[in-house]
Amino acid sequence: MKNFKADVSEDAALLEDIAKLALALPPDLRALLADRLLESLVPQTLSQEEIDAAWLKEAERRSQEIDEGRVTPIPGEEVMARLRSRFNDE
Repeated sequence: MKNFKADVSEDAALLEDIAKLALALPPDLRALLADRLLESLVPQTLSQEEIDAAWLKEAERRSQEIDEGRVTPIPGEEVMARLRSRFNDE
């Protein structure tokens, strides 16, 4: 029988090694990796057409909120600058 504590520490060390490698990737590849990992947690139950329809509905809802003045859009450059500042400070 394997030692549970040894298995956990080996898994933690492996996870740390994988995280270091992943964090060294360029942002676009990290995003693709994150997408793959998330997909592995939630099996795909919708067809691509259903996914596309759901995103279209969401885009239309957001557009309506902007048109009605319920939300104020923030330019993408500003959002990215805020994120960079927030996560570079940590």
